[in-house]
Amino acid sequence: MTELVGNSVRNRLPYVPIHRRPALRLPNDARVAVWTIVNVENWSPAGAMPRAVLPPPMGQPLLPDVPNWAWHEYGMRVGYWRFLEVLGSRNLKATFALNGSVCELYPDACEAARDAGWDFMGHGFVQKPMHKVDDQKAAIADTIAAIKKFTGKPPRGWESPGLTETDETLDLLAEAGIEYVADWVLDEQPVSLKTRHGDIVSVPYTVEINDVVISAVQQQPSDEIFRRGRDQFDRLYLDGAKAPRVMAISIHPYLTGVPHRIKYLEMLYDYILGHEGVVMWTGAEILDWYRAQVPA
Repeated sequence: MTELVGNSVRNRLPYVPIHRRPALRLPNDARVAVWTIVNVENWSPAGAMPRAVLPPPMGQPLLPDVPNWAWHEYGMRVGYWRFLEVLGSRNLKATFALNGSVCELYPDACEAARDAGWDFMGHGFVQKPMHKVDDQKAAIADTIAAIKKFTGKPPRGWESPGLTETDETLDLLAEAGIEYVADWVLDEQPVSLKTRHGDIVSVPYTVEINDVVISAVQQQPSDEIFRRGRDQFDRLYLDGAKAPRVMAISIHPYLTGVPHRIKYLEMLYDYILGHEGVVMWTGAEILDWYRAQVPA
């Protein structure tokens, strides 16, 4: 067996099956905590797009990539505001995962999120994998500073672009004061991850109830976020009778914010809200609940 050394991914946490852990309890014995992550990103027209809906003509990438940049930009001009309406009309607060540069690039969107009481979460400074960032420490610091300047307080959580991390990312995040991350999609309950600067909490995120995977990668029908989300919730609700679970719903304005998908997000929320024993929280609220149950 290969010896685990240094900051190996496996060295960050022990393997403990969910049925062998100390019992957690949600308020009023709720079964499921649901959090919504609204992702807002800076796609630079000068570079290759993080994702593409339209392949380049004759297979030759072209810059600027106007159609795919505009696909994303539509989300910020139109789709994002549908999210505000859908969530606000149901008295729901999202966790707002934003690139630090978004504070200056899309100030109206950031103001609306701040005024709605959303939980701001760092998402890199620009939409670029952490492996391609020249100076991770500086990018993390710049992101935290931009959010603090805009909201008056630093973000407590972090979601790396594309959920990417190098071996040192967690250590740098903890050193910068980040308390929870959403990159580690390995559980249905929060878990503690070891760093050089103490523990950092992994709040359960998702690559399944995530419209990048559903709509951009797998190219599923428009109603898939409702069908898959409903099935995900049903099983978590069933299992949550024995041990509480966390469900994440990850959405992007240019995907679920379009006219042919938005009603299925509404249907998913209304389905979940039709159940007792559910708390609709932000990432920071899930963190605080977990820390109260399992001190660092």
